[in-house]
Amino acid sequence: MFYVQRDIQGQLTRVSAEAYTGATETLPADHPDLQAWFASEVMANSLKQLKQSDLEMIRVLDDLIQVLITKGVILVTDLPAAAQAKLMDRTQAREALGGLSHLVDDDEIGLI
Repeated sequence: MFYVQRDIQGQLTRVSAEAYTGATETLPADHPDLQAWFASEVMANSLKQLKQSDLEMIRVLDDLIQVLITKGVILVTDLPAAAQAKLMDRTQAREALGGLSHLVDDDEIGLI
């Protein structure tokens, strides 16, 4: 059983396995409203994880491109003009922040 609270339209606004002040009813775990609630929570968490991993992946790709350019594997001019402009903007922003070393948290040292 789950303790739930609904808004005036009847939509679930809070769900808990523990009783709480404000709970308006209890529902079994297989109730369709609870299934929809948990499905939307899973979806929201998955989207949040994807957004965070996108930010991390951008950083990895940015670093990879910089290494490939530095080692002469590719030239900046090999990339489309829009990509060149974005890379230049990011390079300038990093330089303004003091280079690459200040962007990695201490607990991340050695991960890449």
